[in-house]
Amino acid sequence: MTEIDTKIDALVPAWLYLPDIAELLGVEVTRVRQLVKEGQLIAVRRGENRALQVPAAFIKDGKVVKGLSGTLTLLRDDGFTDEEMLEWLFTPDPSLPGTPAQALAENRGTEVKRRAQALAV
Repeated sequence: MTEIDTKIDALVPAWLYLPDIAELLGVEVTRVRQLVKEGQLIAVRRGENRALQVPAAFIKDGKVVKGLSGTLTLLRDDGFTDEEMLEWLFTPDPSLPGTPAQALAENRGTEVKRRAQALAV
């Protein structure tokens, strides 16, 4: 859980508060906090009240986007901070095409993980 800079804030098109995510996932807010703590989601403090928010692109059809957790683990293992992970996930990659976050949402996680693994080389 971290503060966010304006560059990354501009890259991420939409954000959700933790209670909104809990409702979408059909779980308690404490479970969403656990997902953040376990590294399966990234939450950052945004807005005037500095409330925790998660990129909306991480939730689709009532679930955490398939492949997100594994991708975050790969990036974290490569030494990425939460901010660097968000920047990488939401920066357009012409070889995908689109952003890694879009590719995950479109069930193209294998391509995204391949690129994440290549970062470590």
